[in-house]
Amino acid sequence: MQSSHKHKQMRLPQQSITPLASNQFFTMTIHPAKETAFWPLHQDSPVGSQLIAGRTLLDFQQQQAKGIENAHQLENAWITSEDWQMLAASIEPIALKSTSGTLLAWAGNPDPKSCNNEVTASESSFLIRYPWEFIQINEDIVTSITEPDHKGEVSPAAHIDGVIHVGEGSKILPGVVIEGNIMIGKNCKIGPNCYLRGSTTIGDDCHIGQAVEIKNSIIGHGSSVGHLSYVGDSVIGNKVNFGAGTITSNLRHDGTNHRSLVCDSLIDTGRRKFGAIVGDGSHTGILTAIYPGRKLCPNAITHPNDTVRTDILE
Repeated sequence: MQSSHKHKQMRLPQQSITPLASNQFFTMTIHPAKETAFWPLHQDSPVGSQLIAGRTLLDFQQQQAKGIENAHQLENAWITSEDWQMLAASIEPIALKSTSGTLLAWAGNPDPKSCNNEVTASESSFLIRYPWEFIQINEDIVTSITEPDHKGEVSPAAHIDGVIHVGEGSKILPGVVIEGNIMIGKNCKIGPNCYLRGSTTIGDDCHIGQAVEIKNSIIGHGSSVGHLSYVGDSVIGNKVNFGAGTITSNLRHDGTNHRSLVCDSLIDTGRRKFGAIVGDGSHTGILTAIYPGRKLCPNAITHPNDTVRTDILE
């Protein structure tokens, strides 16, 4: 399948987030990204709505900045709680910059240009410029969970070798094999006879069916991978349906890093294994084969026996 490349940029209006924490209110203000970000996942939703590790990016952004007064950050900044604490312990007004010198966050004044002081974040804090970076963030969080949380039903005939979270109303059926840490949302049907590998996040109202393998991926809310399919090192949006036999290839024959086309330039993803980025509402026909590192825009459609060699971005 061939398609012309079309760049899509999403802007999130400035908003104040005012959650209650430790019996006091604090305010964290999200600012629109100042640098171009390529988001072929969601057509109308802000960047902060992206699912990672059972929650949204915005949820984690709020949690990481918990207790920091007058906090400001860019909408696509991923900042560790340790780096937020370093910022809070510094003399305000102050800016937090990545190891490459890019502005991530600031405190003490709404205008980052007024920050005469700056500190450098760890390499774990950075701007999320590309959707494949969610794979690593999700992997880091899911790998770190240590306590199981089973609110749903887990069949005694399922084999589990890892720490899993299972949401209310979800069922893990007989013959399911789980290796590594997995997070499963509410009202999901997993199985029978499928294989889940860490570090995978599955959203609410999903179906992962017979003879399906999912590895190190994010499956969005309401999505279905029903039969005989493989999803590896991928980000799948909401309400996506994979026809039987859909395969996301994730490894180049030469073993080098995958590159992805953005604004007519090939970007090194830094990933040796990289499957696909599939936007909300997309549907694949049966026996669809997707080349490694390809991106499908929201509501993309493939036909039976299609081979997706290039991005589908319109």
